[in-house]
Amino acid sequence: MDYIIFPSDYFDGKQVEAEYLSEYQACQTETQTIIFNYEKFFEENQLILNQANLEPGIAIYRGWMMTPKQYQSFYSQLRDKYQIELLTTPEQYEQFHLFPNIYPKLAEDTPQVLTFPLGTKVDIEKIRSQMSAFMIKDYVKSAKGTKLPSRISSAICQQQLDEYLEIFYRYRGDLLTGGICIKEYVELKTLNDRHNEYRVFYANGNIISITESVANDEFTTQPPSELVGKYQHLPSPFYTVDYAELADGSWIVIEAGDGQVSGLSDHQNRVAFMGMLSEAMKG
Repeated sequence: MDYIIFPSDYFDGKQVEAEYLSEYQACQTETQTIIFNYEKFFEENQLILNQANLEPGIAIYRGWMMTPKQYQSFYSQLRDKYQIELLTTPEQYEQFHLFPNIYPKLAEDTPQVLTFPLGTKVDIEKIRSQMSAFMIKDYVKSAKGTKLPSRISSAICQQQLDEYLEIFYRYRGDLLTGGICIKEYVELKTLNDRHNEYRVFYANGNIISITESVANDEFTTQPPSELVGKYQHLPSPFYTVDYAELADGSWIVIEAGDGQVSGLSDHQNRVAFMGMLSEAMKG
C-alpha cells in the first residue's frame, strides 16, 4: 500500500474533510496521504487530486460511503488518470457494501434475511412464514431515529407493513439502495439502554482492530475469538464485521461492510489503527 486517499472538505478542496482529520493526521508518518476534491467528484463525477506528479501505486480509500456505481467511477478514474489502483476492486466493494451479497458467507452466525429488490412486493405472508419478528433495512442501512419500530411483529397485516415501508422510503430517500432487507429480529443483551457490540477490522487476512462500537464500562466481554477468527479470510483485502452479544450471552454477526467506508469508534486510537493497517498491508 503506497497511499491512503481522503475526501476534502466540501467547500475547500485542498483541506481534508473534518470528520477524517484525525485519521489523516494519524497516518502521516506511516503512509503518504492524498486528498481528492469532494464537490467535484460527488457532484460532477470528476476526480481531482490535490497533488500532481504522483508516482503510480496502490491505494486504500478512507471516507464517506459511495454507491457501487460511484466507487466504480472512482476506481476507474484513479487508475486511468493517475495510475493509482485501489486495493479493493469494485466487485469486492459491492459484495461487502450490499449486505445481501455477503450474507451467504455469514449465514451460519447472523439472523435470517429476506430480500425484496426494488419494484417487487414485500409480502407479509412470506415474512410470516419465515420469522416471528423483524426489522426493515435496505441493502445498506437501517432506519434508526425514525418512527419505524426496531421490532415489528410478523402478525401485522399487509396494509400496516406497507405503511411502515412508506416511512422507510421517506427516510432513506435518494439514498435507498438495492431494495428491501427484512431481517429477523433477535433480542440483544442490554445494559443501561446500550448493546454490547464490537466492530472488527480485517486487513490482508489479519485482524487489526477489535473495538467496542460505543465505549461502555458496563460490558466486559468481547466476541469469542473463535467467532472473530472464523471470518478472517472473507473475499476482500479490507473489510469489517460487526458482532453483538445476545440476551442469552451468545454472540452473532449483525453487519459486514467494506473497510474503506466503515467508521472507527469515537474512542478508538487513530494512530494505533493506522499503524496496524499499514503493517498488515506490507504482508
